[in-house]
Amino acid sequence: MQRARGTNVDDDRPAAANYHANALARGLALLERLAAQGGTLTLNDFSTGTGLPKSTLVRLLGVLEEMGYVVRADERPAYRLGHKTLTLSAAYLTGLDLSQVAGEHLARVADTTGQTANLGVLDGREVLHVCVREPDRPIRFHTTPGTRDAAYCTGLGKMLLARLDPSDLGAHLPPEPFPARTEHTLTTAPALAAELKVTAERGHALDDNEGSVGLRCVAAPVEVDGSCVAAVSVSGPSAEFDDDRRARYLDSLRAAAAGLAADADVVAALEYLHSSLRSGAPRNREDG
Repeated sequence: MQRARGTNVDDDRPAAANYHANALARGLALLERLAAQGGTLTLNDFSTGTGLPKSTLVRLLGVLEEMGYVVRADERPAYRLGHKTLTLSAAYLTGLDLSQVAGEHLARVADTTGQTANLGVLDGREVLHVCVREPDRPIRFHTTPGTRDAAYCTGLGKMLLARLDPSDLGAHLPPEPFPARTEHTLTTAPALAAELKVTAERGHALDDNEGSVGLRCVAAPVEVDGSCVAAVSVSGPSAEFDDDRRARYLDSLRAAAAGLAADADVVAALEYLHSSLRSGAPRNREDG
């Protein structure tokens, strides 16, 4: 009796299609191996690492070299990444819309908490709002991506300031006394430094009617490799930020922060944004 042939996703595809798909996958795997190495790899290195015959590797690398994705570095032969990979990388980064790629994470926070969710980064003395999602309710805090606010009196800002080296803090503060937006605003550097110390120790920031009367905010850090690259917050009517609800908001924020930090597109977009802010280069419209 004839044995049943195992099913395969490629079984219904022409042999030529399978061959080209495999060749493409192998070629991309060679590029990834070069990227992970960060330098050059010899033909022997590729053969050892992939198990592919040298004849197959020569054909694949020859095509990649012809197209500019790898460069033959010497006669061993050894190869490095070519200029075309930079073109792809640049196109990927400039094509990322941070408000879009982070939006799903913040939308879950807004839906769960019923408050406006914000993602922000520090830019000088200000917080730049790079993604905002509002809850579906008539009474809510309203802001839009690209808007800015003072760092010293906002939840996002205080979270980001709390993660700075104290010696760097002065560059991100206005001259004293800081403008008093409400009777609760901290207006001196010592008072703010004490608040930031508490913020760093407990791992989240609070804005208790400091930026605007009737508005409270709680914020948590977004950490990548131990570094705070952004902060995520919820803002809304003061009466809705009692201790119990604030604890629930923090649970949602911490889950969102973990999700954002694990999202490769979000991390790449944040790194690109920080690089643009440091260099003063123009940013896309969603980034302000």
